[in-house]
This record gives sequence, C-alpha cells and structure tokens, in this order.
Amino acid sequence: MALNIETFSNAKGGNAFFKAIGHPLAARKAADLLADLKAAPVAIYDPLGFAKAFAEIYDLGDLDIAAVYVQDLEEIGSDILGRQAQPVTDLAAAPATKVFITAFDAERLADHIRHLLPAGAEVVTLDALRLPDSMLTNRRNYLDSLNFATNLVFFREGEGHHTRLATANYWSAYGAKAPSAWCCLMNEAGEPLAEWQDALPGANASVVIDSKAVRERFGLDSFTGSLFLHVCGIAGHDIVKYALDTYGDDDSVLSCTHDANSWPADLYGGLPAPKDGEQVLLWVQNSHPATVPAGSVGLNLMGNDAIAWLDDDIPPFGTRAIDTAALLPEAKWPQQIEVQAGKYFVRPRYEVIANGATNPPRRRIAHANVERVDLKPDPRIPELANLLGKGFVLPAPILPRARFRSIALPTPMSTCQQNLPVALLAYDPEGREIGVKRLGKLPRDHATSVDVGELLNGEGLDWGHMELVYDFAEGGEADGWLHGLFRYEDKASGHIAETSFGAHVFNTVMTYKGEPQSYAGRPPGLSTRLFLSFGPAPYAPLCHLIYPASAPWHEKSRTNLMLHDANGSLIAEHEVRIACGGSLLWRPSDYFSEADMAAAGPEGYVIIRDVTCRLFGYHGLTNGEKAFSFDHMFGF
Repeated sequence: MALNIETFSNAKGGNAFFKAIGHPLAARKAADLLADLKAAPVAIYDPLGFAKAFAEIYDLGDLDIAAVYVQDLEEIGSDILGRQAQPVTDLAAAPATKVFITAFDAERLADHIRHLLPAGAEVVTLDALRLPDSMLTNRRNYLDSLNFATNLVFFREGEGHHTRLATANYWSAYGAKAPSAWCCLMNEAGEPLAEWQDALPGANASVVIDSKAVRERFGLDSFTGSLFLHVCGIAGHDIVKYALDTYGDDDSVLSCTHDANSWPADLYGGLPAPKDGEQVLLWVQNSHPATVPAGSVGLNLMGNDAIAWLDDDIPPFGTRAIDTAALLPEAKWPQQIEVQAGKYFVRPRYEVIANGATNPPRRRIAHANVERVDLKPDPRIPELANLLGKGFVLPAPILPRARFRSIALPTPMSTCQQNLPVALLAYDPEGREIGVKRLGKLPRDHATSVDVGELLNGEGLDWGHMELVYDFAEGGEADGWLHGLFRYEDKASGHIAETSFGAHVFNTVMTYKGEPQSYAGRPPGLSTRLFLSFGPAPYAPLCHLIYPASAPWHEKSRTNLMLHDANGSLIAEHEVRIACGGSLLWRPSDYFSEADMAAAGPEGYVIIRDVTCRLFGYHGLTNGEKAFSFDHMFGF
C-alpha cells in the first residue's frame, strides 16, 4: 500500500515533481484537469516517466484511457497505468480526442509530436497545474527545487495549547530579491481554514508565525492541523528550516522541535514506547492531496516483524493522532517503535502525555527520524580509526546533574542495522573523558537505555556532554547512520524533554562519504552558523554548545555570539572559547546586558558563528524550575 513515488534520493537530493503535483494550489487545479479529461477518450503521452507518480496521487480510474505512449525505446512494452506502453510514433492511430502529456514545461514536448496527433485531438499538459509565476524563483525550469521550498508545520491553537514557528530570512542573505511566505492552514480533516502570503522582512530578519496571532488575524476557532509553508522567490537554499515551540497557558505544556523534513519517507524510527502512566501519540500529517487508505500506516516494535496497521483512512492533508498503545499495547519504554509510513507523510512528531503526574498532565513533543532503506554495512568503518580517530560521533548534553537526569537510548535508524556496536563516553566542559559505558553489540530489538549518572559512578561532574560512538570490541557492523534519543528529566518539576539526532564525523580535514558534512560547499564542513531563537514570554532561551572532534583539532574554538533584533540588525557580539572535545552551557543573558537584550526584543535571536571549527548545538527555553524544553539546533 506504500506510495510508488520518489521523494528524496541521497544521490540526487529532493524530488520536486511530487511537490509540484501535491501542492495545495495545484491540487485544486487538478480537480478541473481531471474533470476535463473524463469528458472524452484520452491518450497519455509519458515522455519523462511521470505518469505513474501522478496516478499515485490522483485517481485516474474514471478516465477512458485509450493507450499510453512513450518516447524512450526501452520503455516500449512496459506496464504504465495498466496499459502496455507503445511508441509515440503510433500516436496518430489512437482513438482519442485528447492527448494528455504528463510533464511540466511541456510546450516543446508538445511541438515535437504535433504531426503525430490524432485528427482534431486537443493537447492537455501538467502545465495546467502550474503555480502563479509570482511564486516561482526559476520560471524557465518549473521543477527546479528552488521553486518548491516547502515544509509542513504541526500547528495547534486553543484549549491551552499554542505553537510558534521561528526562523530567519536567510534566503535574502543568499541574494533573494523579494522572498515571501505562502501559507495554508488546514484542520485535522485537511480542510483549509486560512490562506495568506506575506513578504518576508529583510536579509537575516526574524520570521515568526504564532498560532495565537494567526487565530486572531483570521477570526478562527480552536484548531489542530497542518500549516503548509511555501517560501517563494528564494535563492541559495531550498530547505525551509525552522524552530517550533509548543507552549501553553501554564507550564504543563512546553517543548521545542524543528522542521518536519519535507520529503515523506517509507519508515521512521526512534519513536519511544510509553513508560507506565504515559500516553504516546504519534501525530501523522498526510502530506498529499490523496487519502491515506486504511491499512497503509502501521507500527511495530523495532526488530519485530509483526505490524499493527491503522484501520482508518486519513483524508487528504489531514492530521491524525495515533495512540501507540491502541496498536501496540505491549510496548514499554525503553523499547522503540518503528513507523511504517509508506511515503504518505513527512517526519512525524509525537506527543508524550504524563497522565496522573500533575493536573493538568505535563506534555512534551519531539520527532521521530527518517529510517534509511538504501544503506548497507560498510566494512571499512572499523578500519578508519587510524585516519578518522573516533570517526562518527553523536554528541549530546549532560545537563546539570543536581537538577536533571540525562538518559541516552541508541536507536536503529536504517533497515540494514541488525546490531549496534556502540559505547557511550562522558566528558567534562574542558573535554576530559570522565566516564565510559561499553554497550557491546546491541541487537536491533534492544531496550537498553543509559542513565549518565550511573555511568559516572559518583564522579563529581556538574555538567558536560556525552558522545555515542562505534565500539567494535565485540564485533558488529556499521553503516555510518548512527542515531540516538536523549531524554532529560527535571527532578524539580517533573518536566521532561527529549531530542534525537544522528552521528557525524567532526572537525577533521579527512573526508569520508560527504563527512564532515558541509551545508555550503564541498566537505569537509569545518565552520559553524547556528540559529538560537528566543521564545514567547515568560520563557528565557538557553543553549548548550558542544565542540566534538573525531580527531584532535584546534585546542580552543573562536566562537562569536552575535545578538540580533527582529530586523536582523546586529546589537552586540561576544566571543567565547570552548575546549576541543568540551562544551559550554549558557544563556544569552550571561553575555549580553539587560539593555542589549531589551533592544533585541522577543523576536530577536543569536547567531553562533565560528569559522575555525564545527560546533553542535542544542537549544531550549526555561522558566526557572517550572518547565524547560530542549532540542538540537539548525544552521544555514
């Protein structure tokens, strides 16, 4: 039941075709297109191989398809839409009054076959679904990825819940002249509630979309659903990155997470099973203008082939909360749940409700991760230590131990990972190793979490960081896609935050399969530009920067903290030095005066810039000992 569409390839990047046909504006035009095609026999000409993907999103069952024609000799005779593909040179004999060319920018393609059209036949193309030219960056190449910088946002407002998206206009810093944000807010049923397009402010200016402001602007009732975000007229970067705070009328609701990753995947991993007294809801946001049929979304315990399928449809662009206990009542933390997604939805968020702990119950939101299906174990990875040192490193904070418990859970994140040969290392802020926990060769279905307090054996560390790394002492395989979930429990309030991410090679000039990863230019990526957003009052931002190094690098970082106001204007700067292999836990108020913070304002932010090394960062919000949030940061 999985969708047979290409969304993302690690070799070619994101695929814009499914975005082009699945855009909410295109979906409205598609209804008219299909109604027109139903009126008469139609021949389909599929020169670029898009017909199958189009039929995955839109039901062509009511069309009277006379025949399907192709241009590529190797496609002749293949099955396309249940027909045996014929050479386009036979098109003239088609008993059809319309010829549907399944391509965009189809004028030249149509010109090539005008002499082959059946007598009196009308040509129809996918250009009927085009967005307005004003929304495009490259009007000459419709499927340019810069034309489809889109993302889905989990958006909820009312009954004590609010959401707040924060990012910056980094596209104008890359040369965009007049970018804008086209937004369509849809409820749980996928029905549009509001639609608007706003010009983005100047280069590097703050961009904030708050659910409370949206509700007031359009006079809406409470809602839960998806905000479809399309940034138009961009340059340099086709990915829409954002931080998303979920906050409430009281401190029981507070979390931060980030962009949903705009390419639907087959599988997601890292979904934690509930502890006793917890409810874990998986929030599925249908990414397409097509129904997710019952039996297409499923859950299974990681490493267990027994899948429990959702026995309900999810409407086009609809949002559905799936209670994991309803499908997998046997699942208990620290077990993990694998999500069978079938390319129907983007990286999902999940919400953990701690029932009975407080009234109202505390809630937290985090996200699952894409589980790769294209990897194989690489036998070279264990042999790279002489050149890459620790190699792949997954760094995460150890928060102040007097107040927090810091817990690590290795998470399988590719289908080839039948075992995880890993160790957990603990470091103080100066980069001194103070604890090691060798986990051996964990099986795929493991349920092994590590409380860092137990790892330290009474060591007097206050805070620092941990690193999940490969450890082949007991054998095992590796593919470089090492992931983990990190959970932080506040002993004072009972509030919990969690975050998950994958390992990278850090701060070495040697490269291996695109690592150390670079966001701009060729690897190695040896510099830092991270975005620290501020949050809604009364919450104050906090940040934990880690300087991981696979091999020895510069002894100290030269990290510049740059405070900006909402317009992107620089208010103040402060340089900090972080030890190689160490970390820094800080708040903007530690380095910037009260006057500077007031000048930055609630929609200000800090850019963390370092041209000497790549740092890995975590951000969050705090309200004293009442609540906190925590997630890894993004850069651009």
